Amino acid sequence: MDRKRFMIINSALLAAVVTALIIMIIPKEDSKVFIGRSDIRIEDRKFTPEVLWSMGRIGGVAVSPDKTKIAYQVSYYSVRENASHTVICVTDMEGNSVTLTKSAASEHSPAWLDDNHIAFLTAEKGIQQIFSMDVKGKHRKQLSFMEKDVEGFLFSEDRKNVLMIMSVPNPLVKERQYEDLPKASGMIADDLMFRHWDSWVTSLPHPYVAQFEGGRVSGNVKDLLEGEPFESPMLPFGGIEQFAWSPDGKEVAYTCRKKTGMEYSKSTDSDIYLYNIETGSVRNICKLPGASDLNMGYDINPKFSADGKYIAWQSMERDGYESDINRLYVMDLNSGRKWSVTDNFDSNVDDFIWAGEKDYFYFIGSWQGCMSIFTVDLQGNIIPVNTDPCDYNSLALADNNSLVVTRQSMRFATEIFRVDIKRGLAAKITNENNHIYSQLDNIKVEARAVKTTDGKDMLTWVVFPPNFDPNKKYPTILFCEGGPQSMVSQFWSYRWNFRIMADQGYIVVAPNRRGLPGFGRKWLEDISGDYGGQCMQDLLSAIDDISKEPYVDKDRLGCVGASFGGYSVYWLAGHHEGRFKCFIAHDGIFNLEQQFVETEEMWFPQWDLGGPYWEKNSVTQSTYAASPHLFADKWDTPILCIHGEKDYRILYSQAVSAFQAARLRGVPAELLLFPDENHWVLKPQNGVLWQRTYFNWLDRWLKR
Repeated sequence: MDRKRFMIINSALLAAVVTALIIMIIPKEDSKVFIGRSDIRIEDRKFTPEVLWSMGRIGGVAVSPDKTKIAYQVSYYSVRENASHTVICVTDMEGNSVTLTKSAASEHSPAWLDDNHIAFLTAEKGIQQIFSMDVKGKHRKQLSFMEKDVEGFLFSEDRKNVLMIMSVPNPLVKERQYEDLPKASGMIADDLMFRHWDSWVTSLPHPYVAQFEGGRVSGNVKDLLEGEPFESPMLPFGGIEQFAWSPDGKEVAYTCRKKTGMEYSKSTDSDIYLYNIETGSVRNICKLPGASDLNMGYDINPKFSADGKYIAWQSMERDGYESDINRLYVMDLNSGRKWSVTDNFDSNVDDFIWAGEKDYFYFIGSWQGCMSIFTVDLQGNIIPVNTDPCDYNSLALADNNSLVVTRQSMRFATEIFRVDIKRGLAAKITNENNHIYSQLDNIKVEARAVKTTDGKDMLTWVVFPPNFDPNKKYPTILFCEGGPQSMVSQFWSYRWNFRIMADQGYIVVAPNRRGLPGFGRKWLEDISGDYGGQCMQDLLSAIDDISKEPYVDKDRLGCVGASFGGYSVYWLAGHHEGRFKCFIAHDGIFNLEQQFVETEEMWFPQWDLGGPYWEKNSVTQSTYAASPHLFADKWDTPILCIHGEKDYRILYSQAVSAFQAARLRGVPAELLLFPDENHWVLKPQNGVLWQRTYFNWLDRWLKR
């Protein structure tokens, strides 16, 4: 599902996701096509799918050691070529930006070697390696010469060692092949977790450490998990953020869940390990002997303090609950004492950095529909830095008075900003997509307080079309968030993009229903075991509330959503009592019993559904009684079902079942299947097809 740990909620994981997608679809070395910024001319000031896919996508931001320059990557997509290309740029703090790389192969993941040299990843003879260049893009040099892809890298502070991520075969997945059956493609699994997200787990990422001397990776290359059938970073989205070098360069902190098979599939209990590169000793700092807190949930993304006295990481409390509140945890490396510094923050810590040499942090937290910046000291005193309605997604120190961040909103895609810490003001540094915004009419986004059926106030974002006229009536869409525990924040999406929906003439209503972070623990947890309960009533409250406005056409209401949002669509299709004129469900759950035995990460349905359907307790009976397929007899409204056939989180059979149930009942329905897509839609032409199909369906039922 589109749950918070790998969606916009966690910026560190998001960076890993972006890098992974770049690796997946970069042009091959023999490609002669260079894809760069599009100087697209927009007709009638209309934001179309083609315009959306022409936008540059910023990521991989790194500040130089002297705090005067920023290296970052931008990915460009070509619908015609059905491919992407990533370049590395450098800018000063005033926004004077230069593109450094212009080769046919994508170049990404920039990191500073010193004030004037940048290391990065690119393919050499089909194998991805570490390279370097100066700040003018000159004097390119290959630094690593591994026999397989380097998937990520992290230099020690003294630049004497480097950690590299490379994959090894998974000994637990059998690719059995008889000599007389050379074309047989079958693989054999005898335990769970044989597949993850969108592929069979035939390989595992491992961290390797090597010496860096003479301007190249040399000496012995040591696998820190040699002989162990575990993954680090953790699949499917972990990246280099799951590692850290100690300031003296003697230890590596790494994130790992040392479990396999069924045990892995049921547990979220990952830990932080310290590996001594001189002795080879390893210790698990999450489960120290005699410690009262054994950190039983997700523990990820370690960072050492500048003086090496402390290490901090993000930590969840409970095993098996992947949407538990993410705390900022600290350990005194001398005494072994560890504690949470964000117990007074009733929501998630989504990214954090140490405040230079000072004993406090800056962190991004989910709060009241935004991803905002806060400070917290070792005693747990929290102070907000900004109050602007937006999402901050990454943090870096610029100097003692400012931060370099990435920022996005429902109106604007990610750009790099500089934030004045004392005043909380953000100044824009990059202008990657200004040439597009200047050709579009802007939209309006408002926060609306909606009263729920149990008397609570629910933050609901309302997005209005360009040149909105309150004297007109507009077709209106209810957006159902996925997750199920992912906040409806000020996010920018290249699929569920509110600006493009509004630009097509629709009002979009996006409620922060029960079960979403940013509104306290109780609000977050009220969804577990209650899929068809209050959270569904919250969605109906949002659409009923906006429908009271004279500018909303109550006869032209639609309902859309993906993942748990797709479940919501399927459920509402049997309970909406004539409110909606059409539905769209992407990668949604139609049959909960089917979902329990089909998905790969078993901790999720075990926690959220209360257990398997054959356990007849009060929670499971209530949960499975809310399965949408049980109410298909009440379906009477046109529905579009979309799914990717490589989605192992929620199998495409769910969409096929929903589509066929609708057609068997005589309900107008369409089915859009992508044989080569997973839980998302990643390829440019598929992305445009998705958007065209989506809007054709809405227009067919809400505009005619």
